[in-house]
Amino acid sequence: MNRDFAAHLDALFACRACPNVFGVPVTGVVPNARVMLVGQAPGPREVEQAKPFAYTAGRRLFAWMQEHVGISEEEFRASVYIAAVIRCFPGRDPKAGGDRVPDVDEIARCSAHLDRELRILRPELVIAVGTLAAKQLVGESELKKVVGRVHRVTRAGHEFDVIVLPHPSGRSTWTNKKENVALLAKSLKLIAKRLRRSSAR
Repeated sequence: MNRDFAAHLDALFACRACPNVFGVPVTGVVPNARVMLVGQAPGPREVEQAKPFAYTAGRRLFAWMQEHVGISEEEFRASVYIAAVIRCFPGRDPKAGGDRVPDVDEIARCSAHLDRELRILRPELVIAVGTLAAKQLVGESELKKVVGRVHRVTRAGHEFDVIVLPHPSGRSTWTNKKENVALLAKSLKLIAKRLRRSSAR
């Protein structure tokens, strides 16, 4: 692990910049990863286990990866750096139910961590999971417009590809429509191709 990356991790896990979040930052660290995944934010189970996608959304995500990409959860976690738009649990939304969507200030503060990771790791591919991650990385949150294709993006002085997936939360109904399932399958096929290429190097 190089010195810059180690310093970044120290800063990331020591961060307490957002007063309305709970617990501590959660990230799936893989030094020298060529592929990153960016979700929305950890939930309470992820904070308890200090591991991203540790509960029901994770089971669905890794089922997609196993079925369509041919990679197990263990292999995925060992090779893909798992980040998020914000790294701490935002808390529950008392009005809408479910987890609270991070606010603009929280996103802005936490984006510095993502930018450092992009500069240091220089990934070839970033998998954006859900509308919030899609908005931050490709500038569009309407899933029908962004799922199923490769987006070329420049951020933090680094150019890379982004492939968008819908959020695997059980609360999401996006994949209830056949045409959306087809777009999801396209994205997963593109990810499979890129992961095979990355592992062959």
